[in-house]
Amino acid sequence: MSQNSECAPPDPTQLQAPVARLLRPLVRLLVRSGITFPALCDLLRELYVNVAEHDFALPGKEQTDSRVSLLTGIHRKEVRRLRGAGAPISAAPASLSRTSRIIARWLAAPEYTDSENRPLPLPRIALRDGQPSFESLVASVTRDLRARAVLDEWLDSKIATIDAEGRVVLAEAAFVPRGGSKQQLYYFGRNLHDHAAAAVANVLGEEPRFIERAVHYDGLSSALAQRLEQRSRELAAEVLQQINREAHAACETDAGGESRWTFGVYVYREEEPSPPAPVEKPQQDERGP
Repeated sequence: MSQNSECAPPDPTQLQAPVARLLRPLVRLLVRSGITFPALCDLLRELYVNVAEHDFALPGKEQTDSRVSLLTGIHRKEVRRLRGAGAPISAAPASLSRTSRIIARWLAAPEYTDSENRPLPLPRIALRDGQPSFESLVASVTRDLRARAVLDEWLDSKIATIDAEGRVVLAEAAFVPRGGSKQQLYYFGRNLHDHAAAAVANVLGEEPRFIERAVHYDGLSSALAQRLEQRSRELAAEVLQQINREAHAACETDAGGESRWTFGVYVYREEEPSPPAPVEKPQQDERGP
């Protein structure tokens, strides 16, 4: 965690416009999902209290209801009711955590990849001693489940397929959960949190600064925008697989601890509507009566 510097926070009036743009797609999701404004207010009220209580406590002093109320603008009675509730935590579903670790190993471990670092098709069980197999892959990550149970789950969700030789083939280079599933919503919260946390740390001037950059062009033809999107997808897949291999190899000798690290990539494309034409005001007859 980076340490705060002496950089002053931005002016609230200058912050409103970028925050409104940041929240717009989230509000669209909330409205589409039936989360009303009063429901969001309840959630924000709880979050304001939780953040003020834990993130703005003074060293060596007990955080009081009065100070939390002062920081948040929420009445002390409400502060007293909400304190200690804890911020909502999106824990990784067990099946997602297990699946992610197995796929990460399949994409990174030398014994499960070919000379071009692509995941090998794996026999279900080893046909000879030392041969990599789907069974050995699963066993190298977890002993709690049989490989057959994992395979059935993966075949059902189309994460893996069986080829003509009866080998298990990874269907995608990365695990992409179904839209709206618990797995996707977990990563929705985790990835946006980490991206926003890095950007906020940079705005507040914390050091060392996180890398949080983008390449963007406006006014493009639809064809060029689609071509650039496809090319960026290819490059993103390459760099994600490369850093996964390096992280996997480094973890083999790491002593372990309480730190976590994220490296993310996003690509976005949209057709921006043309600005509305200015409305011509009717000309006034300046002649007197």
